[in-house]
Amino acid sequence: MIRSMTGYGYYKYQDELVNMDVEIKTVNHRYCDVYIRMPRQLNCFEEKIRSLITSRIFRGKVDVFLNWENLGEGVKKVILDDNLAREYYNAVNRLAQDHKLRDDISALSFARFPEILKIENKDEISDNVWPILEQALNGALDALIQMRETEGKKLKESLFEICKKIENYRLKIKEREPSMVIEYKERLSNRIKELVEDSSIDEIRLAMEVAIFADKCSINEELVRLGSHIAQLKDILAMEGPIGKKLDFLLQEMNREVNTIGSKANDIEITKNVVELKSEIEKIREQIQNIE
Repeated sequence: MIRSMTGYGYYKYQDELVNMDVEIKTVNHRYCDVYIRMPRQLNCFEEKIRSLITSRIFRGKVDVFLNWENLGEGVKKVILDDNLAREYYNAVNRLAQDHKLRDDISALSFARFPEILKIENKDEISDNVWPILEQALNGALDALIQMRETEGKKLKESLFEICKKIENYRLKIKEREPSMVIEYKERLSNRIKELVEDSSIDEIRLAMEVAIFADKCSINEELVRLGSHIAQLKDILAMEGPIGKKLDFLLQEMNREVNTIGSKANDIEITKNVVELKSEIEKIREQIQNIE
């Protein structure tokens, strides 16, 4: 199924111990670039996170936002700075001795000194966090991929309609091609009669000139290849998996054939259809920029 590269997915996991939010946004990009923003406590899982995402997303700029919070009991802990406490104790003792002050040092008074006691969140990450994180990531990816596939379905329908138009213009050019040589022969014959007083025309020489023109302006091979490319385009659109790069290459080939037809065909009607062909191909090019 065709996927767009534009999408959004969100998943929230919460139980009595953990609160986790995962948000994933994607936009079109030539390659798969993953940018992860998460609390430092989850940095140990970065490679696993990146590997999981790239196993399911193949093209696009991927922005991942992770929020994690420990809700369990004993979330906070008190940290004692022993070295700093010892320095404070020595300083207070010297102060009391030097100035003959009463020594009334107590644990409670020490606790009031700056930086002696610190309260920190207990953010230790254990291995059992990864299954929760994996579940949340897959939940967000599921929502993201569903949106990308929905948008991809619309793109596919639009591209098939454009393919029909391209084929119609190709058939119009094919129908017009024989008339191009016949009309050239008539123009050449009339021009010779205008320039030469003798009304007789060397039919052999005329036939040779027409044959040279027909060979020079033949676009049959280009029309056949263009028809083959259109069939390939439809086949690729029906494929599973990433197809954006294949479409991009095929469109280059289609555009090359159309340009050759335009340069070889010396005919106003064919030129008009070539302009329309290039316009439709450009529409496809714009749309496939957002296909995975």
